[in-house]
Amino acid sequence: MSDFRNPDVILDIHDRPKFLMWLGLSFQHLFAMFGSTVIVPILVGIDPSIALLSSGLGTLAHLTVTKYKIPAYMGSSFAYIGAMSVLKEHGGMGAIGQGAIAGGIVYLVVAVIVKYAGREWLNKVLPPIVVGPIVMVIGLNLAATAVNEASFDGSGNYDIKFVAVAAITLLAVVIFNMFFKGFLGLIPILLGIVTGYVAALLFGIVDLGSIASAPLVSNPLANFGAFFTPHIYWGAILTMAPIAFVTMTEHFGHVMILNTITKRDFFKDPGLNKTLAGDGAAQIIAGILGAPPVTSYGENIGVMTITRIHSIFVIGGAAVFAILLSIIGKVSAVITSIPGPVIGGVSFVLFGVIAAAGLRIIVEEKIDFGRKRNLLIASIVLVVGIGNLIVAIPGLEVTGVAVATVIGIVLNLVLPEKARNED
Repeated sequence: MSDFRNPDVILDIHDRPKFLMWLGLSFQHLFAMFGSTVIVPILVGIDPSIALLSSGLGTLAHLTVTKYKIPAYMGSSFAYIGAMSVLKEHGGMGAIGQGAIAGGIVYLVVAVIVKYAGREWLNKVLPPIVVGPIVMVIGLNLAATAVNEASFDGSGNYDIKFVAVAAITLLAVVIFNMFFKGFLGLIPILLGIVTGYVAALLFGIVDLGSIASAPLVSNPLANFGAFFTPHIYWGAILTMAPIAFVTMTEHFGHVMILNTITKRDFFKDPGLNKTLAGDGAAQIIAGILGAPPVTSYGENIGVMTITRIHSIFVIGGAAVFAILLSIIGKVSAVITSIPGPVIGGVSFVLFGVIAAAGLRIIVEEKIDFGRKRNLLIASIVLVVGIGNLIVAIPGLEVTGVAVATVIGIVLNLVLPEKARNED
Protein backbone atom coordinates (compact mmCIF):
# COMPACT_ATOMS: atom_id res chain seq x y z
CA MET A 1 0.00 0.00 0.00
CA SER A 2 1.38 3.40 -1.00
CA ASP A 3 2.07 6.04 1.65
CA PHE A 4 0.72 8.74 -0.66
CA ARG A 5 -2.48 10.43 0.46
CA ASN A 6 -4.35 12.86 -1.75
CA PRO A 7 -4.59 16.10 0.28
CA ASP A 8 -7.55 17.39 -1.74
CA VAL A 9 -10.04 14.71 -0.69
CA ILE A 10 -12.15 14.07 2.39
CA LEU A 11 -11.65 10.30 2.34
CA ASP A 12 -8.85 8.83 0.26
CA ILE A 13 -8.77 5.35 -1.23
CA HIS A 14 -7.88 3.44 1.93
CA ASP A 15 -9.64 5.68 4.47
CA ARG A 16 -12.46 3.95 6.31
CA PRO A 17 -15.48 6.12 7.31
CA LYS A 18 -17.32 5.79 10.59
CA PHE A 19 -20.12 3.22 10.50
CA LEU A 20 -23.20 5.42 10.07
CA MET A 21 -21.40 7.65 7.59
CA TRP A 22 -20.26 4.50 5.80
CA LEU A 23 -23.88 3.35 5.38
CA GLY A 24 -25.01 6.69 3.96
CA LEU A 25 -22.09 7.02 1.56
CA SER A 26 -22.50 3.47 0.26
CA PHE A 27 -26.25 3.92 -0.23
CA GLN A 28 -25.45 7.03 -2.25
CA HIS A 29 -23.36 4.97 -4.67
CA LEU A 30 -26.06 2.30 -4.77
CA PHE A 31 -28.70 4.86 -5.82
CA ALA A 32 -26.34 6.37 -8.41
CA MET A 33 -25.82 3.10 -10.27
CA PHE A 34 -29.18 1.44 -9.62
CA GLY A 35 -31.22 2.88 -12.49
CA SER A 36 -28.73 2.03 -15.24
CA THR A 37 -27.91 -1.39 -13.79
CA VAL A 38 -31.52 -2.61 -13.65
CA ILE A 39 -32.71 -1.04 -16.91
CA VAL A 40 -30.37 -3.29 -18.94
CA PRO A 41 -31.94 -6.59 -17.81
CA ILE A 42 -35.41 -5.04 -18.06
CA LEU A 43 -34.80 -4.15 -21.71
CA VAL A 44 -33.48 -7.64 -22.43
CA GLY A 45 -36.21 -9.43 -20.47
CA ILE A 46 -34.12 -10.70 -17.55
CA ASP A 47 -34.98 -10.45 -13.84
CA PRO A 48 -33.33 -7.21 -12.56
CA SER A 49 -32.41 -8.88 -9.26
CA ILE A 50 -29.76 -10.97 -11.01
CA ALA A 51 -28.14 -7.78 -12.34
CA LEU A 52 -27.91 -6.41 -8.80
CA LEU A 53 -26.31 -9.62 -7.54
CA SER A 54 -23.86 -9.63 -10.44
CA SER A 55 -23.09 -5.95 -9.92
CA GLY A 56 -22.23 -6.48 -6.26
CA LEU A 57 -20.19 -9.65 -6.71
CA GLY A 58 -18.45 -8.21 -9.79
CA THR A 59 -17.44 -5.09 -7.90
CA LEU A 60 -16.02 -7.12 -5.01
CA ALA A 61 -14.12 -9.27 -7.51
CA HIS A 62 -12.72 -6.18 -9.25
CA LEU A 63 -11.60 -4.71 -5.92
CA THR A 64 -9.87 -7.98 -5.04
CA VAL A 65 -8.10 -8.43 -8.39
CA THR A 66 -6.87 -4.81 -8.36
CA LYS A 67 -5.49 -5.30 -4.82
CA TYR A 68 -8.04 -2.89 -3.30
CA LYS A 69 -6.34 0.07 -4.97
CA ILE A 70 -9.03 1.24 -7.43
CA PRO A 71 -12.43 2.57 -6.28
CA ALA A 72 -14.39 1.35 -9.31
CA TYR A 73 -18.00 0.15 -9.31
CA MET A 74 -19.21 -2.44 -11.83
CA GLY A 75 -22.70 -2.30 -13.32
CA SER A 76 -24.66 -3.69 -16.28
CA SER A 77 -23.18 -2.75 -19.65
CA PHE A 78 -25.40 -1.14 -22.29
CA ALA A 79 -23.02 -2.20 -25.07
CA TYR A 80 -24.35 -5.77 -25.03
CA ILE A 81 -28.10 -5.03 -25.06
CA GLY A 82 -28.61 -5.62 -28.81
CA ALA A 83 -26.64 -8.86 -28.82
CA MET A 84 -28.35 -10.17 -25.67
CA SER A 85 -31.83 -9.42 -27.02
CA VAL A 86 -31.14 -11.48 -30.15
CA LEU A 87 -29.44 -14.32 -28.28
CA LYS A 88 -32.24 -14.58 -25.73
CA GLU A 89 -34.68 -15.30 -28.54
CA HIS A 90 -32.48 -17.84 -30.30
CA GLY A 91 -30.39 -19.46 -27.59
CA GLY A 92 -31.82 -18.38 -24.25
CA MET A 93 -29.82 -17.69 -21.13
CA GLY A 94 -27.31 -20.39 -21.98
CA ALA A 95 -26.23 -18.47 -25.07
CA ILE A 96 -26.07 -15.17 -23.17
CA GLY A 97 -24.03 -16.77 -20.40
CA GLN A 98 -21.51 -18.29 -22.80
CA GLY A 99 -21.23 -15.00 -24.67
CA ALA A 100 -20.62 -13.04 -21.46
CA ILE A 101 -17.95 -15.49 -20.32
CA ALA A 102 -16.29 -15.25 -23.74
CA GLY A 103 -16.15 -11.46 -23.37
CA GLY A 104 -14.57 -11.85 -19.94
CA ILE A 105 -11.96 -14.23 -21.35
CA VAL A 106 -11.08 -11.61 -24.00
CA TYR A 107 -10.34 -9.17 -21.17
CA LEU A 108 -8.11 -11.74 -19.45
CA VAL A 109 -6.19 -12.51 -22.67
CA VAL A 110 -5.57 -8.82 -23.30
CA ALA A 111 -4.51 -8.42 -19.65
CA VAL A 112 -1.84 -11.12 -20.11
CA ILE A 113 -0.59 -9.46 -23.31
CA VAL A 114 -0.38 -6.07 -21.55
CA LYS A 115 1.48 -7.64 -18.64
CA TYR A 116 4.29 -8.88 -20.87
CA ALA A 117 4.23 -6.04 -23.42
CA GLY A 118 4.78 -3.41 -20.72
CA ARG A 119 3.01 -0.07 -20.34
CA GLU A 120 5.39 2.31 -22.13
CA TRP A 121 3.20 2.24 -25.25
CA LEU A 122 0.36 3.82 -23.25
CA ASN A 123 2.09 7.18 -23.01
CA LYS A 124 2.54 7.18 -26.77
CA VAL A 125 -0.99 6.23 -27.78
CA LEU A 126 -2.80 8.07 -24.96
CA PRO A 127 -1.11 11.45 -24.36
CA PRO A 128 -3.07 14.30 -22.70
CA ILE A 129 -4.29 15.70 -26.04
CA VAL A 130 -6.10 12.39 -26.63
CA VAL A 131 -7.06 11.60 -23.03
CA GLY A 132 -8.61 14.99 -22.22
CA PRO A 133 -11.12 15.08 -25.10
CA ILE A 134 -11.96 11.38 -24.68
CA VAL A 135 -12.79 11.90 -21.00
CA MET A 136 -14.95 14.88 -21.97
CA VAL A 137 -16.71 12.70 -24.53
CA ILE A 138 -17.48 10.01 -21.93
CA GLY A 139 -19.44 12.57 -19.91
CA LEU A 140 -20.98 14.63 -22.70
CA ASN A 141 -21.97 11.59 -24.78
CA LEU A 142 -24.48 10.85 -22.01
CA ALA A 143 -25.86 14.39 -21.89
CA ALA A 144 -28.78 13.57 -24.20
CA THR A 145 -29.69 10.61 -21.98
CA ALA A 146 -29.91 12.87 -18.94
CA VAL A 147 -32.03 15.43 -20.81
CA ASN A 148 -34.38 12.76 -22.16
CA GLU A 149 -34.84 11.27 -18.70
CA ALA A 150 -35.65 14.73 -17.38
CA SER A 151 -38.09 15.68 -20.13
CA PHE A 152 -39.99 12.72 -21.59
CA ASP A 153 -42.26 10.03 -20.18
CA GLY A 154 -42.12 6.34 -21.06
CA SER A 155 -44.11 6.96 -24.25
CA GLY A 156 -41.71 9.63 -25.48
CA ASN A 157 -44.07 12.53 -24.73
CA TYR A 158 -42.71 15.78 -23.33
CA ASP A 159 -43.99 16.43 -19.80
CA ILE A 160 -43.44 19.70 -17.95
CA LYS A 161 -43.93 17.83 -14.66
CA PHE A 162 -40.86 15.75 -15.49
CA VAL A 163 -38.83 18.89 -16.12
CA ALA A 164 -40.01 20.36 -12.80
CA VAL A 165 -39.05 17.23 -10.84
CA ALA A 166 -35.65 17.10 -12.56
CA ALA A 167 -35.07 20.78 -11.73
CA ILE A 168 -36.03 20.24 -8.07
CA THR A 169 -33.69 17.23 -7.89
CA LEU A 170 -30.82 19.16 -9.45
CA LEU A 171 -31.39 22.18 -7.20
CA ALA A 172 -31.38 19.92 -4.13
CA VAL A 173 -28.05 18.35 -5.18
CA VAL A 174 -26.53 21.81 -5.66
CA ILE A 175 -27.84 23.12 -2.31
CA PHE A 176 -26.73 20.09 -0.30
CA ASN A 177 -23.35 20.12 -2.04
CA MET A 178 -22.68 23.83 -1.61
CA PHE A 179 -24.35 24.93 1.60
CA PHE A 180 -24.36 21.97 3.99
CA LYS A 181 -21.52 20.86 6.24
CA GLY A 182 -20.81 17.59 8.01
CA PHE A 183 -22.49 14.36 7.00
CA LEU A 184 -25.29 16.01 5.01
CA GLY A 185 -22.69 17.76 2.88
CA LEU A 186 -21.12 14.41 2.03
CA ILE A 187 -24.23 12.78 0.56
CA PRO A 188 -25.67 15.42 -1.80
CA ILE A 189 -26.54 12.86 -4.49
CA LEU A 190 -28.48 10.64 -2.09
CA LEU A 191 -30.31 13.61 -0.57
CA GLY A 192 -31.02 15.00 -4.04
CA ILE A 193 -32.59 11.68 -5.06
CA VAL A 194 -34.70 11.55 -1.89
CA THR A 195 -35.86 15.16 -2.43
CA GLY A 196 -36.63 14.45 -6.08
CA TYR A 197 -38.55 11.28 -5.17
CA VAL A 198 -40.75 13.20 -2.73
CA ALA A 199 -41.38 15.82 -5.41
CA ALA A 200 -42.22 13.06 -7.90
CA LEU A 201 -44.73 11.60 -5.42
CA LEU A 202 -46.39 15.00 -5.09
CA PHE A 203 -46.56 15.34 -8.89
CA GLY A 204 -48.06 11.85 -9.14
CA ILE A 205 -45.43 10.32 -11.42
CA VAL A 206 -44.30 7.43 -9.21
CA ASP A 207 -45.67 3.96 -9.97
CA LEU A 208 -46.59 2.70 -6.50
CA GLY A 209 -48.35 -0.33 -7.95
CA SER A 210 -45.04 -1.99 -8.81
CA ILE A 211 -44.02 -1.75 -5.16
CA ALA A 212 -47.24 -3.34 -3.93
CA SER A 213 -46.99 -6.22 -6.40
CA ALA A 214 -43.28 -6.91 -5.81
CA PRO A 215 -42.45 -10.10 -3.87
CA LEU A 216 -40.95 -9.77 -0.41
CA VAL A 217 -38.13 -12.14 -1.37
CA SER A 218 -36.77 -12.59 -4.89
CA ASN A 219 -34.61 -15.34 -6.35
CA PRO A 220 -31.62 -13.84 -8.18
CA LEU A 221 -30.16 -17.28 -8.95
CA ALA A 222 -32.86 -18.45 -11.35
CA ASN A 223 -30.40 -18.45 -14.28
CA PHE A 224 -27.36 -19.64 -12.34
CA GLY A 225 -25.22 -22.01 -14.40
CA ALA A 226 -27.40 -21.74 -17.52
CA PHE A 227 -24.22 -21.37 -19.60
CA PHE A 228 -23.21 -24.93 -18.68
CA THR A 229 -24.95 -26.91 -21.42
CA PRO A 230 -23.73 -29.65 -23.76
CA HIS A 231 -24.32 -27.26 -26.66
CA ILE A 232 -21.69 -24.62 -27.42
CA TYR A 233 -23.28 -21.47 -28.80
CA TRP A 234 -20.53 -20.42 -31.20
CA GLY A 235 -22.75 -17.70 -32.63
CA ALA A 236 -23.15 -16.16 -29.17
CA ILE A 237 -19.44 -16.40 -28.45
CA LEU A 238 -18.47 -14.85 -31.79
CA THR A 239 -21.10 -12.13 -31.36
CA MET A 240 -20.34 -11.03 -27.79
CA ALA A 241 -16.57 -11.56 -27.56
CA PRO A 242 -15.70 -8.68 -29.95
CA ILE A 243 -17.92 -6.28 -27.97
CA ALA A 244 -15.38 -6.63 -25.16
CA PHE A 245 -13.02 -4.47 -27.23
CA VAL A 246 -15.68 -1.75 -27.32
CA THR A 247 -16.19 -1.72 -23.55
CA MET A 248 -12.42 -1.93 -23.14
CA THR A 249 -12.01 1.54 -24.65
CA GLU A 250 -14.54 2.89 -22.15
CA HIS A 251 -12.60 1.07 -19.43
CA PHE A 252 -9.44 2.95 -20.43
CA GLY A 253 -11.37 6.21 -20.25
CA HIS A 254 -12.75 5.50 -16.80
CA VAL A 255 -9.32 4.58 -15.47
CA MET A 256 -7.95 7.82 -16.92
CA ILE A 257 -10.66 9.79 -15.10
CA LEU A 258 -9.86 7.98 -11.84
CA ASN A 259 -6.17 8.75 -12.37
CA THR A 260 -7.03 12.43 -12.61
CA ILE A 261 -9.35 12.75 -9.61
CA THR A 262 -7.30 10.52 -7.29
CA LYS A 263 -3.90 11.92 -8.38
CA ARG A 264 -2.57 8.42 -9.03
CA ASP A 265 -1.49 6.33 -12.00
CA PHE A 266 -3.49 3.13 -11.94
CA PHE A 267 -1.99 2.13 -15.28
CA LYS A 268 1.26 1.76 -13.31
CA ASP A 269 -0.03 0.57 -9.92
CA PRO A 270 -1.70 -1.91 -9.75
CA GLY A 271 -1.21 -1.94 -13.53
CA LEU A 272 -3.44 -1.92 -16.60
CA ASN A 273 -3.22 -5.72 -16.68
CA LYS A 274 -4.84 -5.83 -13.23
CA THR A 275 -7.62 -3.40 -14.11
CA LEU A 276 -8.42 -5.39 -17.26
CA ALA A 277 -8.30 -8.66 -15.35
CA GLY A 278 -10.65 -7.18 -12.75
CA ASP A 279 -13.19 -6.31 -15.46
CA GLY A 280 -12.75 -9.74 -17.02
CA ALA A 281 -13.32 -11.55 -13.73
CA ALA A 282 -16.46 -9.50 -13.06
CA GLN A 283 -17.80 -10.29 -16.52
CA ILE A 284 -17.15 -14.03 -16.13
CA ILE A 285 -19.04 -13.95 -12.82
CA ALA A 286 -21.95 -12.28 -14.65
CA GLY A 287 -21.92 -15.05 -17.26
CA ILE A 288 -21.95 -17.78 -14.63
CA LEU A 289 -24.89 -16.13 -12.84
CA GLY A 290 -26.83 -15.61 -16.05
CA ALA A 291 -26.67 -11.82 -15.72
CA PRO A 292 -25.86 -9.06 -18.24
CA PRO A 293 -22.11 -8.42 -18.69
CA VAL A 294 -20.77 -5.64 -16.48
CA THR A 295 -18.44 -2.70 -16.89
CA SER A 296 -17.12 0.14 -14.73
CA TYR A 297 -19.67 2.91 -14.13
CA GLY A 298 -19.21 6.60 -14.86
CA GLU A 299 -22.12 7.46 -12.54
CA ASN A 300 -20.13 6.31 -9.52
CA ILE A 301 -17.03 8.13 -10.71
CA GLY A 302 -19.20 11.24 -10.84
CA VAL A 303 -20.27 10.70 -7.23
CA MET A 304 -16.64 10.40 -6.14
CA THR A 305 -15.71 13.56 -8.02
CA ILE A 306 -18.49 15.61 -6.41
CA THR A 307 -18.10 14.32 -2.85
CA ARG A 308 -14.28 14.00 -2.87
CA ILE A 309 -14.70 10.62 -1.19
CA HIS A 310 -12.72 7.89 -2.95
CA SER A 311 -12.76 5.17 -0.30
CA ILE A 312 -12.79 1.56 -1.49
CA PHE A 313 -14.68 0.75 1.71
CA VAL A 314 -17.57 2.90 0.49
CA ILE A 315 -17.53 1.20 -2.93
CA GLY A 316 -17.36 -2.21 -1.27
CA GLY A 317 -20.27 -1.26 0.99
CA ALA A 318 -22.37 -0.34 -2.05
CA ALA A 319 -21.54 -3.75 -3.54
CA VAL A 320 -22.70 -5.52 -0.38
CA PHE A 321 -25.94 -3.51 -0.39
CA ALA A 322 -26.53 -4.48 -4.04
CA ILE A 323 -26.14 -8.16 -3.12
CA LEU A 324 -28.59 -7.83 -0.22
CA LEU A 325 -31.13 -5.91 -2.31
CA SER A 326 -31.02 -8.59 -4.99
CA ILE A 327 -32.77 -10.84 -2.48
CA ILE A 328 -35.21 -8.30 -0.94
CA GLY A 329 -37.82 -7.75 -3.62
CA LYS A 330 -39.77 -4.96 -1.92
CA VAL A 331 -36.74 -2.74 -1.36
CA SER A 332 -35.56 -3.32 -4.92
CA ALA A 333 -39.01 -2.31 -6.15
CA VAL A 334 -38.91 0.96 -4.20
CA ILE A 335 -35.58 1.90 -5.77
CA THR A 336 -36.72 0.71 -9.20
CA SER A 337 -39.75 3.01 -8.87
CA ILE A 338 -37.53 6.11 -8.84
CA PRO A 339 -38.82 7.91 -11.94
CA GLY A 340 -36.73 9.08 -14.88
CA PRO A 341 -36.71 12.81 -14.07
CA VAL A 342 -35.13 12.15 -10.68
CA ILE A 343 -32.35 10.13 -12.29
CA GLY A 344 -32.08 12.74 -15.03
CA GLY A 345 -31.76 15.60 -12.55
CA VAL A 346 -28.92 13.84 -10.76
CA SER A 347 -27.29 12.86 -14.04
CA PHE A 348 -26.92 16.51 -15.05
CA VAL A 349 -24.30 16.71 -12.32
CA LEU A 350 -22.81 13.22 -12.52
CA PHE A 351 -22.17 13.27 -16.26
CA GLY A 352 -21.11 16.91 -16.23
CA VAL A 353 -18.35 16.44 -13.68
CA ILE A 354 -16.89 13.64 -15.80
CA ALA A 355 -16.70 16.01 -18.75
CA ALA A 356 -15.16 18.63 -16.48
CA ALA A 357 -12.47 16.13 -15.47
CA GLY A 358 -11.43 15.93 -19.14
CA LEU A 359 -11.30 19.70 -19.36
CA ARG A 360 -9.15 19.70 -16.24
CA ILE A 361 -6.61 17.42 -17.96
CA ILE A 362 -6.39 19.81 -20.91
CA VAL A 363 -5.90 22.83 -18.64
CA GLU A 364 -3.39 21.23 -16.26
CA GLU A 365 -1.31 19.81 -19.11
CA LYS A 366 -1.33 23.24 -20.80
CA ILE A 367 -2.37 21.86 -24.20
CA ASP A 368 -1.55 24.44 -26.87
CA PHE A 369 -4.56 24.79 -29.18
CA GLY A 370 -2.60 27.24 -31.28
CA ARG A 371 -1.05 24.13 -32.82
CA LYS A 372 -3.16 22.72 -35.65
CA ARG A 373 -2.37 19.15 -34.63
CA ASN A 374 -3.89 19.56 -31.18
CA LEU A 375 -6.85 21.53 -32.50
CA LEU A 376 -7.69 18.87 -35.09
CA ILE A 377 -7.42 15.93 -32.69
CA ALA A 378 -9.59 17.55 -30.02
CA SER A 379 -12.17 18.87 -32.50
CA ILE A 380 -12.72 15.57 -34.29
CA VAL A 381 -12.80 13.49 -31.11
CA LEU A 382 -15.33 15.81 -29.47
CA VAL A 383 -17.74 15.96 -32.42
CA VAL A 384 -17.56 12.22 -33.20
CA GLY A 385 -17.97 11.26 -29.56
CA ILE A 386 -20.60 13.77 -28.45
CA GLY A 387 -22.53 13.28 -31.69
CA ASN A 388 -22.33 9.52 -31.00
CA LEU A 389 -21.16 8.39 -34.43
CA ILE A 390 -21.95 4.67 -34.38
CA VAL A 391 -20.27 2.11 -36.63
CA ALA A 392 -22.65 -0.81 -37.07
CA ILE A 393 -21.95 -4.11 -38.79
CA PRO A 394 -23.93 -7.36 -38.50
CA GLY A 395 -23.63 -8.62 -34.93
CA LEU A 396 -21.59 -5.69 -33.65
CA GLU A 397 -22.29 -2.05 -32.91
CA VAL A 398 -19.38 0.20 -31.97
CA THR A 399 -20.44 3.15 -29.80
CA GLY A 400 -19.53 6.77 -30.41
CA VAL A 401 -17.20 6.78 -27.41
CA ALA A 402 -15.26 3.83 -28.79
CA VAL A 403 -15.13 5.30 -32.31
CA ALA A 404 -13.91 8.64 -30.95
CA THR A 405 -11.24 6.87 -28.89
CA VAL A 406 -9.90 4.96 -31.90
CA ILE A 407 -9.92 8.08 -34.07
CA GLY A 408 -8.08 10.08 -31.41
CA ILE A 409 -5.39 7.42 -31.04
CA VAL A 410 -4.91 7.09 -34.81
CA LEU A 411 -4.75 10.85 -35.40
CA ASN A 412 -2.20 11.22 -32.60
CA LEU A 413 0.00 8.53 -34.15
CA VAL A 414 -0.16 9.70 -37.78
CA LEU A 415 -0.29 13.49 -37.63
CA PRO A 416 3.08 15.28 -37.63
CA GLU A 417 4.04 17.52 -34.75
CA LYS A 418 3.70 20.59 -36.99
CA ALA A 419 1.68 21.31 -40.11
CA ARG A 420 3.75 22.30 -43.17
CA ASN A 421 2.28 25.80 -43.11
CA GLU A 422 3.01 26.23 -39.39
CA ASP A 423 6.03 28.12 -38.08
